[in-house]
Amino acid sequence: MDCEHNIGATAPGRAFCRVAPSILSADFLRLGAQLASMPNADLIHLDVMDGHFVPNLSLGLPVLEALRRFDAETLIDCHLMIDNPLLYAGKFALAGANIVTVHVEAATDAELRRVLADIKSFGATAGLSLKPGTPVEALYPYLADIGVALVMAVEPGFGGQTFQNSALEKIRDLRTYIDKRGIACDIEVDGGINPKSAKKCREAGADILVAGNYVFGATDLKQAVENIRNG
Repeated sequence: MDCEHNIGATAPGRAFCRVAPSILSADFLRLGAQLASMPNADLIHLDVMDGHFVPNLSLGLPVLEALRRFDAETLIDCHLMIDNPLLYAGKFALAGANIVTVHVEAATDAELRRVLADIKSFGATAGLSLKPGTPVEALYPYLADIGVALVMAVEPGFGGQTFQNSALEKIRDLRTYIDKRGIACDIEVDGGINPKSAKKCREAGADILVAGNYVFGATDLKQAVENIRNG
């Protein structure tokens, strides 16, 4: 993905945020029907976990490939919570991910720069994320080279956790840093997102909100997306 998809190009003001439902919380027996029921989603979020970087196993390349066969147009946002991202990040970009995000804690500086370049070489947007305990300043050296900065508002690994308000300060600090320097990088927030926390994130300066349990646990998924967007 590049700027033609408007990632990293959200105008100041943020009257609403783009919404990325996380299929980690979906019913995989009905995944196609659930995705079709929320055409208002801006992106689909795919959480990839290896059981090492985080204490959980989740989805991999076959799921991404199936999603891309199901829908060739919707933007797919892959969050790699894995060790050795250099081995896999490019493969996810090649398989059809529009955004591939890796963790700043998962590699050395030199490795991260190679990973980000690899992702972009396949035409995807590179993203970088950090855990709640990692200072936001860890992202600053890379912001000019990425299109998405992902703030985790829970410890990565499992859905259904409660939003940590400490994430709001990171969002505000990122917003200030990005805007003062005119950097084209969107701020994404993941973890504990519901209409109440979505409103706080939007006011702090977020551009993209990842929501799993709230959206897929709703009776009306389309309305749930709107509730997050306009919270």
